[in-house]
Amino acid sequence: MGDVWRFPYITGQYGGGIFVLVYLVFIIILGLPIMSMELAVGRASQKSIATSFNVLEKKGQKWHWMGYAGIAGNYILMMFYTTVAGWMLAYFYKMLIGQFEGLNPDQIGEVFSNFTANPVELTIWTVITTVVCFGICSLGLQEGVEKITKIMMVLLLAIIIVLAVKSLTLPDANEGLKFYLLPDISRVKESGIWNTIFAAMSQAFFTLSIGIGSLAIFGSYIGKERSLLGESINIAVLDTAISIIAGLIIFPACFSFKLDPGYGPGLVFVTLPNIFNSMAGGRIWGSLFFIFMTFAAYSTVIAVFENIISFAMDLWGWSRKKASIINIFLIIILSMPCILGFNVLSGFKPFGEGTVILDLEDFILSYNLLPLGSLIYLLFCVSRYGWGFDNYLEEVNTGEGVKMPRALRGYLTWVLPVIIVIVLVQGYINFFGK
Repeated sequence: MGDVWRFPYITGQYGGGIFVLVYLVFIIILGLPIMSMELAVGRASQKSIATSFNVLEKKGQKWHWMGYAGIAGNYILMMFYTTVAGWMLAYFYKMLIGQFEGLNPDQIGEVFSNFTANPVELTIWTVITTVVCFGICSLGLQEGVEKITKIMMVLLLAIIIVLAVKSLTLPDANEGLKFYLLPDISRVKESGIWNTIFAAMSQAFFTLSIGIGSLAIFGSYIGKERSLLGESINIAVLDTAISIIAGLIIFPACFSFKLDPGYGPGLVFVTLPNIFNSMAGGRIWGSLFFIFMTFAAYSTVIAVFENIISFAMDLWGWSRKKASIINIFLIIILSMPCILGFNVLSGFKPFGEGTVILDLEDFILSYNLLPLGSLIYLLFCVSRYGWGFDNYLEEVNTGEGVKMPRALRGYLTWVLPVIIVIVLVQGYINFFGK
Protein backbone atom coordinates (compact mmCIF):
# COMPACT_ATOMS: atom_id res chain seq x y z
CA MET A 1 0.00 0.00 0.00
CA GLY A 2 2.86 2.37 0.76
CA ASP A 3 4.17 1.57 -2.72
CA VAL A 4 1.06 1.52 -4.90
CA TRP A 5 -1.24 3.94 -3.06
CA ARG A 6 0.92 6.49 -1.21
CA PHE A 7 4.16 6.67 -3.22
CA PRO A 8 2.59 7.84 -6.52
CA TYR A 9 0.46 10.62 -5.03
CA ILE A 10 3.25 11.90 -2.76
CA THR A 11 5.63 11.84 -5.75
CA GLY A 12 3.04 13.75 -7.79
CA GLN A 13 2.60 16.38 -5.08
CA TYR A 14 6.35 16.97 -4.72
CA GLY A 15 7.35 17.32 -8.34
CA GLY A 16 8.31 13.89 -9.61
CA GLY A 17 11.93 13.18 -10.52
CA ILE A 18 13.87 14.90 -7.74
CA PHE A 19 11.55 13.51 -5.09
CA VAL A 20 12.16 9.98 -6.43
CA LEU A 21 15.94 10.53 -6.34
CA VAL A 22 15.93 11.81 -2.74
CA TYR A 23 13.58 8.99 -1.71
CA LEU A 24 15.96 6.34 -3.09
CA VAL A 25 18.88 7.92 -1.23
CA PHE A 26 16.93 7.82 2.05
CA ILE A 27 15.96 4.17 1.54
CA ILE A 28 19.68 3.32 1.37
CA ILE A 29 21.22 5.61 3.98
CA LEU A 30 18.36 5.62 6.52
CA GLY A 31 15.90 2.85 5.79
CA LEU A 32 18.23 -0.15 5.56
CA PRO A 33 20.24 0.35 8.77
CA ILE A 34 17.22 1.35 10.90
CA MET A 35 15.17 -1.55 9.57
CA SER A 36 17.93 -3.94 10.62
CA MET A 37 17.90 -2.34 14.08
CA GLU A 38 14.15 -2.72 14.55
CA LEU A 39 14.34 -6.35 13.42
CA ALA A 40 17.28 -6.92 15.78
CA VAL A 41 15.41 -5.50 18.79
CA GLY A 42 12.45 -7.71 17.96
CA ARG A 43 14.51 -10.89 17.51
CA ALA A 44 16.67 -10.32 20.59
CA SER A 45 13.70 -9.53 22.87
CA GLN A 46 11.20 -11.99 21.36
CA LYS A 47 8.54 -9.37 22.18
CA SER A 48 6.43 -6.65 20.53
CA ILE A 49 7.32 -2.99 20.90
CA ALA A 50 5.09 -2.87 24.00
CA THR A 51 7.70 -4.75 26.06
CA SER A 52 10.78 -5.27 23.86
CA PHE A 53 12.68 -2.31 25.33
CA ASN A 54 11.90 -3.57 28.86
CA VAL A 55 13.69 -6.83 28.05
CA LEU A 56 16.83 -5.26 26.55
CA GLU A 57 17.34 -2.02 28.49
CA LYS A 58 19.54 -1.78 31.57
CA LYS A 59 18.05 -1.42 35.02
CA GLY A 60 16.71 2.06 35.72
CA GLN A 61 16.60 3.16 32.06
CA LYS A 62 13.50 4.65 30.46
CA TRP A 63 13.71 3.36 26.88
CA HIS A 64 10.55 1.33 27.51
CA TRP A 65 8.56 4.58 27.31
CA MET A 66 9.02 4.18 23.55
CA GLY A 67 6.55 1.30 23.81
CA TYR A 68 3.69 3.72 24.46
CA ALA A 69 4.60 5.83 21.41
CA GLY A 70 4.77 2.65 19.33
CA ILE A 71 1.34 1.53 20.50
CA ALA A 72 -0.07 4.97 19.66
CA GLY A 73 1.59 4.88 16.23
CA ASN A 74 0.05 1.54 15.35
CA TYR A 75 -3.43 2.74 16.29
CA ILE A 76 -3.02 6.05 14.42
CA LEU A 77 -1.90 4.18 11.30
CA MET A 78 -5.02 2.03 11.45
CA MET A 79 -7.23 5.12 11.87
CA PHE A 80 -6.78 5.79 8.14
CA TYR A 81 -5.20 2.67 6.71
CA THR A 82 -8.24 0.47 7.28
CA THR A 83 -10.32 3.05 5.41
CA VAL A 84 -8.01 3.05 2.38
CA ALA A 85 -7.83 -0.75 2.45
CA GLY A 86 -11.64 -0.68 2.36
CA TRP A 87 -11.44 1.52 -0.75
CA MET A 88 -9.46 -1.23 -2.48
CA LEU A 89 -12.12 -3.83 -1.72
CA ALA A 90 -14.89 -1.43 -2.77
CA TYR A 91 -13.15 -0.80 -6.09
CA PHE A 92 -12.82 -4.52 -6.69
CA TYR A 93 -16.61 -4.74 -6.34
CA LYS A 94 -17.20 -1.68 -8.55
CA MET A 95 -14.87 -3.03 -11.21
CA LEU A 96 -16.44 -6.48 -11.03
CA ILE A 97 -19.98 -5.17 -11.68
CA GLY A 98 -18.74 -2.98 -14.55
CA GLN A 99 -19.42 0.40 -12.97
CA PHE A 100 -16.59 2.11 -14.89
CA GLU A 101 -17.37 0.76 -18.36
CA GLY A 102 -18.02 3.53 -20.88
CA LEU A 103 -17.09 6.36 -18.49
CA ASN A 104 -14.74 9.18 -19.50
CA PRO A 105 -11.94 10.42 -17.16
CA ASP A 106 -14.13 13.13 -15.60
CA GLN A 107 -16.93 10.66 -14.87
CA ILE A 108 -14.44 8.22 -13.30
CA GLY A 109 -13.26 11.05 -11.05
CA GLU A 110 -16.88 11.67 -10.06
CA VAL A 111 -17.28 8.02 -9.04
CA PHE A 112 -14.49 8.44 -6.49
CA SER A 113 -15.86 11.80 -5.29
CA ASN A 114 -19.36 10.36 -4.82
CA PHE A 115 -17.93 7.28 -3.11
CA THR A 116 -15.97 9.24 -0.49
CA ALA A 117 -18.94 11.60 0.02
CA ASN A 118 -21.04 8.68 1.28
CA PRO A 119 -20.19 7.99 4.96
CA VAL A 120 -22.39 4.87 5.16
CA GLU A 121 -20.70 3.19 2.20
CA LEU A 122 -17.21 4.06 3.50
CA THR A 123 -18.10 2.71 6.93
CA ILE A 124 -19.37 -0.60 5.53
CA TRP A 125 -16.13 -1.29 3.64
CA THR A 126 -14.01 -0.28 6.65
CA VAL A 127 -15.98 -2.58 8.95
CA ILE A 128 -15.58 -5.50 6.52
CA THR A 129 -11.84 -4.85 6.35
CA THR A 130 -11.44 -4.66 10.13
CA VAL A 131 -13.46 -7.80 10.88
CA VAL A 132 -11.82 -9.90 8.15
CA CYS A 133 -8.25 -8.92 9.09
CA PHE A 134 -8.71 -9.46 12.81
CA GLY A 135 -10.38 -12.76 11.96
CA ILE A 136 -7.29 -13.84 10.02
CA CYS A 137 -5.02 -12.74 12.89
CA SER A 138 -7.09 -14.71 15.39
CA LEU A 139 -6.13 -17.88 13.48
CA GLY A 140 -2.45 -17.26 14.28
CA LEU A 141 0.51 -16.13 12.20
CA GLN A 142 1.35 -19.11 10.01
CA GLU A 143 -2.16 -20.46 9.57
CA GLY A 144 -3.55 -16.97 8.91
CA VAL A 145 -1.10 -14.30 7.77
CA GLU A 146 1.47 -16.41 5.94
CA LYS A 147 -0.88 -18.62 3.92
CA ILE A 148 -3.16 -15.77 2.88
CA THR A 149 -0.43 -13.43 1.62
CA LYS A 150 2.11 -15.74 -0.03
CA ILE A 151 0.21 -16.52 -3.24
CA MET A 152 -1.54 -13.16 -3.56
CA MET A 153 1.67 -11.12 -3.44
CA VAL A 154 3.17 -13.08 -6.33
CA LEU A 155 0.00 -12.61 -8.40
CA LEU A 156 -0.08 -8.89 -7.57
CA LEU A 157 3.53 -8.46 -8.70
CA ALA A 158 2.72 -10.16 -12.01
CA ILE A 159 -0.31 -7.96 -12.74
CA ILE A 160 1.55 -4.78 -11.75
CA ILE A 161 4.23 -5.57 -14.34
CA VAL A 162 1.52 -6.13 -17.01
CA LEU A 163 -0.08 -2.78 -16.11
CA ALA A 164 3.27 -0.98 -16.31
CA VAL A 165 3.84 -2.33 -19.84
CA LYS A 166 0.32 -1.26 -20.85
CA SER A 167 0.67 2.20 -19.34
CA LEU A 168 3.96 2.82 -21.14
CA THR A 169 2.21 2.24 -24.49
CA LEU A 170 -0.51 4.85 -23.89
CA PRO A 171 -0.56 8.13 -25.89
CA ASP A 172 1.67 10.84 -24.32
CA ALA A 173 3.21 8.29 -21.96
CA ASN A 174 6.61 9.90 -22.59
CA GLU A 175 5.45 13.11 -20.89
CA GLY A 176 4.54 11.12 -17.82
CA LEU A 177 7.92 9.39 -17.82
CA LYS A 178 9.71 12.75 -18.04
CA PHE A 179 7.73 14.05 -15.07
CA TYR A 180 8.45 10.90 -13.09
CA LEU A 181 12.08 10.18 -13.91
CA LEU A 182 13.72 13.46 -14.96
CA PRO A 183 14.59 15.81 -12.07
CA ASP A 184 13.22 19.31 -12.68
CA ILE A 185 14.38 22.05 -10.30
CA SER A 186 11.52 24.34 -11.30
CA ARG A 187 8.95 21.85 -9.98
CA VAL A 188 10.80 21.51 -6.69
CA LYS A 189 10.73 25.28 -6.19
CA GLU A 190 6.93 25.15 -6.05
CA SER A 191 6.87 22.91 -2.97
CA GLY A 192 10.29 23.86 -1.59
CA ILE A 193 13.43 21.74 -1.48
CA TRP A 194 13.21 21.08 2.28
CA ASN A 195 9.56 20.13 2.06
CA THR A 196 10.51 17.69 -0.70
CA ILE A 197 13.36 16.22 1.37
CA PHE A 198 11.08 15.99 4.43
CA ALA A 199 8.38 14.22 2.41
CA ALA A 200 10.90 11.82 0.85
CA MET A 201 12.29 10.83 4.24
CA SER A 202 8.77 10.34 5.59
CA GLN A 203 7.83 8.16 2.61
CA ALA A 204 10.93 6.02 3.13
CA PHE A 205 9.93 5.40 6.75
CA PHE A 206 6.27 4.83 5.81
CA THR A 207 6.85 2.36 3.01
CA LEU A 208 9.30 0.30 5.10
CA SER A 209 7.02 0.52 8.17
CA ILE A 210 9.86 1.41 10.51
CA GLY A 211 9.68 3.35 13.76
CA ILE A 212 6.55 2.00 15.48
CA GLY A 213 7.40 -1.67 15.92
CA SER A 214 5.60 -3.01 12.85
CA LEU A 215 8.78 -4.83 11.81
CA ALA A 216 9.97 -5.63 15.34
CA ILE A 217 7.11 -8.09 15.84
CA PHE A 218 8.18 -9.98 12.71
CA GLY A 219 11.80 -9.77 13.85
CA SER A 220 10.68 -11.73 16.92
CA TYR A 221 9.55 -14.53 14.60
CA ILE A 222 12.75 -14.67 12.47
CA GLY A 223 15.09 -17.55 13.28
CA LYS A 224 18.79 -17.17 14.04
CA GLU A 225 19.80 -18.78 10.74
CA ARG A 226 19.49 -15.51 8.76
CA SER A 227 21.45 -12.26 9.17
CA LEU A 228 19.12 -9.33 9.66
CA LEU A 229 20.92 -6.90 7.34
CA GLY A 230 20.52 -9.45 4.56
CA GLU A 231 16.81 -9.73 5.33
CA SER A 232 16.53 -5.92 5.40
CA ILE A 233 18.14 -5.65 1.97
CA ASN A 234 15.72 -8.24 0.55
CA ILE A 235 12.73 -6.34 1.95
CA ALA A 236 13.96 -2.91 0.82
CA VAL A 237 14.87 -4.00 -2.72
CA LEU A 238 11.51 -5.67 -3.37
CA ASP A 239 9.56 -2.86 -1.72
CA THR A 240 11.39 -0.15 -3.66
CA ALA A 241 11.00 -2.05 -6.92
CA ILE A 242 7.22 -2.11 -6.44
CA SER A 243 7.22 1.64 -5.74
CA ILE A 244 9.16 2.39 -8.92
CA ILE A 245 6.92 0.13 -11.04
CA ALA A 246 3.82 1.75 -9.53
CA GLY A 247 5.11 5.10 -10.74
CA LEU A 248 5.58 3.65 -14.21
CA ILE A 249 1.87 2.76 -14.16
CA ILE A 250 0.43 5.96 -12.70
CA PHE A 251 2.34 8.87 -14.27
CA PRO A 252 2.17 7.87 -17.97
CA ALA A 253 -1.58 7.32 -17.40
CA CYS A 254 -1.96 10.74 -15.74
CA PHE A 255 -0.55 12.54 -18.76
CA SER A 256 -2.34 10.28 -21.24
CA PHE A 257 -5.78 10.91 -19.69
CA LYS A 258 -5.04 14.56 -18.72
CA LEU A 259 -5.25 13.91 -14.98
CA ASP A 260 -3.49 15.93 -12.27
CA PRO A 261 -0.50 13.91 -10.91
CA GLY A 262 -0.85 15.87 -7.65
CA TYR A 263 -4.48 14.76 -7.20
CA GLY A 264 -3.86 13.42 -3.69
CA PRO A 265 -4.86 10.20 -1.87
CA GLY A 266 -7.42 9.29 -4.56
CA LEU A 267 -4.86 9.32 -7.40
CA VAL A 268 -4.75 5.54 -7.89
CA PHE A 269 -8.56 5.34 -7.87
CA VAL A 270 -9.04 7.90 -10.65
CA THR A 271 -6.05 6.81 -12.74
CA LEU A 272 -6.26 3.02 -12.91
CA PRO A 273 -9.91 2.68 -14.04
CA ASN A 274 -8.96 4.79 -17.07
CA ILE A 275 -6.15 2.35 -17.91
CA PHE A 276 -8.47 -0.63 -17.57
CA ASN A 277 -11.06 1.03 -19.82
CA SER A 278 -8.38 1.34 -22.51
CA MET A 279 -7.49 -2.38 -22.33
CA ALA A 280 -9.12 -5.37 -23.97
CA GLY A 281 -10.76 -7.29 -21.14
CA GLY A 282 -10.21 -4.29 -18.88
CA ARG A 283 -13.02 -5.25 -16.55
CA ILE A 284 -11.32 -8.58 -15.83
CA TRP A 285 -7.87 -7.00 -15.46
CA GLY A 286 -9.30 -4.32 -13.17
CA SER A 287 -11.12 -6.83 -10.99
CA LEU A 288 -7.97 -8.92 -10.65
CA PHE A 289 -5.82 -5.88 -9.84
CA PHE A 290 -8.09 -4.54 -7.12
CA ILE A 291 -8.64 -7.94 -5.48
CA PHE A 292 -4.88 -8.54 -5.43
CA MET A 293 -4.36 -4.97 -4.20
CA THR A 294 -6.93 -5.65 -1.49
CA PHE A 295 -4.80 -8.55 -0.31
CA ALA A 296 -1.72 -6.32 -0.42
CA ALA A 297 -3.55 -3.76 1.69
CA TYR A 298 -4.84 -6.46 4.01
CA SER A 299 -1.31 -7.85 4.44
CA THR A 300 -0.28 -4.52 5.94
CA VAL A 301 -3.41 -4.24 8.06
CA ILE A 302 -2.86 -7.81 9.28
CA ALA A 303 0.78 -7.01 10.12
CA VAL A 304 -0.22 -4.04 12.26
CA PHE A 305 -3.18 -5.88 13.80
CA GLU A 306 -0.71 -8.65 14.73
CA ASN A 307 1.31 -6.00 16.53
CA ILE A 308 -1.78 -4.59 18.28
CA ILE A 309 -2.86 -8.07 19.39
CA SER A 310 0.65 -8.70 20.71
CA PHE A 311 0.42 -5.55 22.86
CA ALA A 312 -2.61 -6.93 24.69
CA MET A 313 -1.05 -10.39 25.01
CA ASP A 314 2.27 -9.01 26.33
CA LEU A 315 0.87 -6.32 28.64
CA TRP A 316 -2.29 -7.90 30.03
CA GLY A 317 -2.01 -11.58 29.21
CA TRP A 318 -5.14 -11.61 27.04
CA SER A 319 -5.80 -14.50 24.70
CA ARG A 320 -5.37 -13.87 20.97
CA LYS A 321 -9.13 -14.10 20.38
CA LYS A 322 -10.05 -11.76 23.24
CA ALA A 323 -7.56 -9.16 21.99
CA SER A 324 -8.97 -9.50 18.46
CA ILE A 325 -12.62 -9.04 19.46
CA ILE A 326 -12.02 -5.98 21.66
CA ASN A 327 -9.82 -4.31 19.06
CA ILE A 328 -12.35 -4.84 16.27
CA PHE A 329 -14.70 -2.40 17.99
CA LEU A 330 -11.90 -0.02 18.98
CA ILE A 331 -10.45 0.24 15.46
CA ILE A 332 -13.88 0.81 13.88
CA ILE A 333 -14.54 3.70 16.28
CA LEU A 334 -11.07 5.18 15.71
CA SER A 335 -11.58 4.99 11.91
CA MET A 336 -14.65 7.23 11.97
CA PRO A 337 -12.84 10.64 11.91
CA CYS A 338 -11.06 9.66 8.68
CA ILE A 339 -14.30 8.40 7.12
CA LEU A 340 -16.30 11.47 8.13
CA GLY A 341 -13.48 13.80 7.08
CA PHE A 342 -14.45 13.23 3.43
CA ASN A 343 -18.09 14.16 3.95
CA VAL A 344 -19.74 15.20 7.24
CA LEU A 345 -16.55 16.82 8.57
CA SER A 346 -15.19 17.97 5.20
CA GLY A 347 -15.34 21.59 6.39
CA PHE A 348 -12.38 20.84 8.67
CA LYS A 349 -9.30 21.44 6.49
CA PRO A 350 -6.30 20.88 8.80
CA PHE A 351 -3.64 22.15 6.38
CA GLY A 352 -5.71 24.44 4.20
CA GLU A 353 -7.81 24.01 1.09
CA GLY A 354 -7.92 20.50 -0.34
CA THR A 355 -6.81 18.72 2.85
CA VAL A 356 -8.87 16.37 5.01
CA ILE A 357 -8.57 14.53 8.34
CA LEU A 358 -6.69 11.69 6.61
CA ASP A 359 -3.91 14.21 5.81
CA LEU A 360 -3.71 15.20 9.48
CA GLU A 361 -3.51 11.59 10.67
CA ASP A 362 -0.94 10.79 7.99
CA PHE A 363 1.11 13.85 9.03
CA ILE A 364 1.10 12.84 12.71
CA LEU A 365 2.30 9.36 11.80
CA SER A 366 4.51 9.69 8.72
CA TYR A 367 6.12 13.05 9.45
CA ASN A 368 6.42 12.67 13.23
CA LEU A 369 6.00 9.29 14.93
CA LEU A 370 7.79 7.20 12.28
CA PRO A 371 10.97 9.32 12.04
CA LEU A 372 11.06 10.00 15.80
CA GLY A 373 10.49 6.32 16.56
CA SER A 374 13.21 5.38 14.08
CA LEU A 375 15.56 7.84 15.77
CA ILE A 376 14.89 6.19 19.15
CA TYR A 377 15.53 2.71 17.72
CA LEU A 378 18.77 4.06 16.23
CA LEU A 379 19.99 5.66 19.47
CA PHE A 380 18.99 2.60 21.50
CA CYS A 381 21.11 0.36 19.27
CA VAL A 382 24.24 2.53 19.00
CA SER A 383 24.44 4.19 22.41
CA ARG A 384 26.19 2.75 25.45
CA TYR A 385 23.30 4.25 27.40
CA GLY A 386 20.94 1.96 25.52
CA TRP A 387 21.27 -1.61 24.28
CA GLY A 388 24.72 -0.82 22.88
CA PHE A 389 26.38 -1.18 19.48
CA ASP A 390 28.16 -4.46 20.31
CA ASN A 391 24.90 -6.16 21.30
CA TYR A 392 23.17 -4.84 18.18
CA LEU A 393 26.07 -5.94 15.94
CA GLU A 394 26.08 -9.44 17.38
CA GLU A 395 22.34 -9.83 16.87
CA VAL A 396 22.14 -8.33 13.37
CA ASN A 397 25.07 -10.44 12.11
CA THR A 398 23.91 -13.77 13.54
CA GLY A 399 23.10 -16.19 10.72
CA GLU A 400 23.86 -16.51 7.02
CA GLY A 401 23.75 -13.47 4.77
CA VAL A 402 25.10 -9.94 4.42
CA LYS A 403 26.82 -8.64 7.57
CA MET A 404 26.77 -5.14 9.05
CA PRO A 405 30.39 -3.85 8.94
CA ARG A 406 31.78 -2.62 12.27
CA ALA A 407 33.41 0.17 10.24
CA LEU A 408 29.99 1.82 9.91
CA ARG A 409 29.78 2.42 13.66
CA GLY A 410 30.84 6.07 13.33
CA TYR A 411 28.27 6.74 10.62
CA LEU A 412 25.47 5.02 12.51
CA THR A 413 26.35 6.67 15.83
CA TRP A 414 27.09 10.25 14.81
CA VAL A 415 26.08 10.98 11.21
CA LEU A 416 22.73 9.20 10.86
CA PRO A 417 21.06 10.74 13.95
CA VAL A 418 22.17 14.21 12.82
CA ILE A 419 20.68 13.68 9.34
CA ILE A 420 17.31 12.70 10.83
CA VAL A 421 17.26 15.64 13.27
CA ILE A 422 18.25 18.21 10.61
CA VAL A 423 15.61 16.99 8.14
CA LEU A 424 12.96 16.90 10.87
CA VAL A 425 13.70 20.38 12.22
CA GLN A 426 14.05 22.02 8.82
CA GLY A 427 10.98 20.15 7.59
CA TYR A 428 8.90 21.51 10.49
CA ILE A 429 10.19 25.04 9.86
CA ASN A 430 9.27 24.94 6.20
CA PHE A 431 6.00 23.03 6.64
CA PHE A 432 4.54 25.35 9.24
CA GLY A 433 6.18 28.49 7.91
CA LYS A 434 4.66 28.33 4.45
